[in-house]
Amino acid sequence: MSTAPVADQHRLLEVQALDTRAAQIAHQRAKHPAHQTVTELSSRLADVESAVVTSRTAVSDLRRELTKAEQDVEQVRSRANRDQARLDAGANAKDAQALTSELEALARRQAALEEVELEVMERLEAHETALADLTSARDDILEQQQAAAAELEKVLADLDEQAAQVAAEREQRAAGLDAGLVALYDRVRAQQGGVGVAALRGRRCEGCRLELNPSDVEHIKAAPEEQVVRCEECSRILVRGADAPR
Repeated sequence: MSTAPVADQHRLLEVQALDTRAAQIAHQRAKHPAHQTVTELSSRLADVESAVVTSRTAVSDLRRELTKAEQDVEQVRSRANRDQARLDAGANAKDAQALTSELEALARRQAALEEVELEVMERLEAHETALADLTSARDDILEQQQAAAAELEKVLADLDEQAAQVAAEREQRAAGLDAGLVALYDRVRAQQGGVGVAALRGRRCEGCRLELNPSDVEHIKAAPEEQVVRCEECSRILVRGADAPR
């Protein structure tokens, strides 16, 4: 088995605590609820934006349709006004009969076109109301999304600051540690879910939380202080001594 100064073994527990804290911060950063809030709001915003575009297109089409309907009505009305002017000017009997017949037909045509115009106006009004509602909803969601994004940015900045502080402290605590001990710690930590060293308290390994059998504990206690011992259950480095940091 390898050896390392007792003080280094105890200090390695402090390094482990800092590594655990760094992992917790990284997890918080990746899984913070604000991420989901921003994602959900962004998805809702995209849906409403699409609906706004569709509604705006419908309104534009209906405005063109209304313009066409108004032009059709005006064309018939202008023709009727001309015919009426000719009739009022004193047409002969034959022309008067023809003009009167045409005016009746134009009146029916105008009435039908005005029905179309009214129907288009009603549809346009409904779509304009829908567009106004969608635009208002879009603006509200956008405001929420921007606020959530700003809150997330603030949270991440705070976590990044904490991570930087932990990294600086970790570097300080790890400075000068036995190179072989650190290499072993890094290897075990990668294999054991981020925890490479643990305190031995009584018969229990604080890494896997299991009680070691008495013979293994006696063997560990009998080993020289500088000898690096491992848990028989999880293979993590064990730090002995009642004064080991908790």
